[in-house]
Amino acid sequence: MAQFNSNRFGSQSVEWATPESIYRPLDAEFSFTCDLAATSANAKCAKFFTKEDNSLLQSWEGVCWLNPPYGRDLPKWLLKAENSALSGNTVVCLIPARTNTGWWHDIVMKFEVRFVRGRPRFNDAKHGLPFPLAVVVFRRPANIKEAPITSHNSPMLFATHIPEAGTSA
Repeated sequence: MAQFNSNRFGSQSVEWATPESIYRPLDAEFSFTCDLAATSANAKCAKFFTKEDNSLLQSWEGVCWLNPPYGRDLPKWLLKAENSALSGNTVVCLIPARTNTGWWHDIVMKFEVRFVRGRPRFNDAKHGLPFPLAVVVFRRPANIKEAPITSHNSPMLFATHIPEAGTSA
């Protein structure tokens, strides 16, 4: 079994820039207007919130990109994304695919889920993350549509769960 020690997968920071191979195709599809969890050095949009801005206390409006901190507060970010979607906004999140958790079933499964192929590397990390990633598209159910399926050779994403309009998984 792999050793996931601090030398190989540890991090002193939760502020990791989203890999361009994931972000660019999603931005082409959604045209993001705000990056909800960024630094001034890695922001993906002209409008962005930093750790100091405390995005959880801000109004999330328009079409938002979110690569949140992957710690114990992750469900708070997802609940905020859900509430923003119910208010008519779109929030696209890159998160760990922790399908065995309550928050995955209670929050994520109500929305469109796309799994990321492989283990993309963040920043200049030597290795990809030791867990799978998913992109979750939080938007009103009436706005849900079939997502494009891409080649299996692509590092891009593919849809696997799209709830029908008016239902919750």
